[in-house]
Amino acid sequence: MSRTSAASGVSGSADTRGATADELTRTAPPRTRARHRRGIGFIVGRVLLYLVLAALLIPVLFPVYYVFVGTLMEPRELSTFPPRLLPTGVHFENIQGALAAVPLLRMYTNSLVMAGIITACQLFTSALAAYAFVFLRFRGSAVVFALFLSTLMVPAEATFIPNYLTLTGWGLGNTYAGLVLPFLAYAFGTFLLRQSFKQFPRELYDAARIDGMGHLRFLWTILLPLSKPALTAVGMYVFITSWNMYFWPLIITRSTEMQTLQIGLNSLKAGEAANPGLVLAGAALSVIPTLALVVFGQRFIVRGLTAGAIK
Repeated sequence: MSRTSAASGVSGSADTRGATADELTRTAPPRTRARHRRGIGFIVGRVLLYLVLAALLIPVLFPVYYVFVGTLMEPRELSTFPPRLLPTGVHFENIQGALAAVPLLRMYTNSLVMAGIITACQLFTSALAAYAFVFLRFRGSAVVFALFLSTLMVPAEATFIPNYLTLTGWGLGNTYAGLVLPFLAYAFGTFLLRQSFKQFPRELYDAARIDGMGHLRFLWTILLPLSKPALTAVGMYVFITSWNMYFWPLIITRSTEMQTLQIGLNSLKAGEAANPGLVLAGAALSVIPTLALVVFGQRFIVRGLTAGAIK
């Protein structure tokens, strides 16, 4: 009896191996066939979703692509219609012409210094303010935080004239201090870091205080290392915003030695009709830092902006 069962089992397994996938699907139970159909539908849906996302990505990435490609084109290639998608050769005359027309390297340095100082100072002030709102209990903290957030509803352009009159009255016009002083603190960074700090249990803070740890040490050694995604997101947001700033550097600076890159790009527009490649070359140079930040820090942006949304 056992030999007969073993023989039948062996023959059954051999028949199964010889059967095709379609035959197995037809002979499978109804529940298995339904699960197989759902698996195929899931794969097809995923493929269609990726195709739609790729189609939506083209109009977003094409301007960035054309900026870098147009930088390497000759002027006659940029004026053709329909526009060329690839240059006939690699030409660096546009970059050399842009650097010769405007002191872009000096303006590049000014933008880096301004954006770097503003980013570092806003991270410092935002972290201290967020720590105070979360871990330091004081009367009226909710009201103070509401007033703090209400500053976000004030347009930045409404404060430019008072800030300009104040800083020029102090003799800080056309200086790095004049460029960065109005932006050393910002409520948006405090709000994001506060939401991140609220995820940490109060017991962690109480245990550190019982062990004799001070506020600054707890913030520096425990809280900030655990909040790297939120800090990175705030830092990237502040740097990109400061890097693209145009109106305030325009009114606070007077000499080209203190002007930023965005003002230099506007100066290149004077020769746009003769050679638009100069403008594209300047735009390509200006987009490199922000593009690198977005490419390498995208996951930190998503994690930092959603901090506090899910406990």
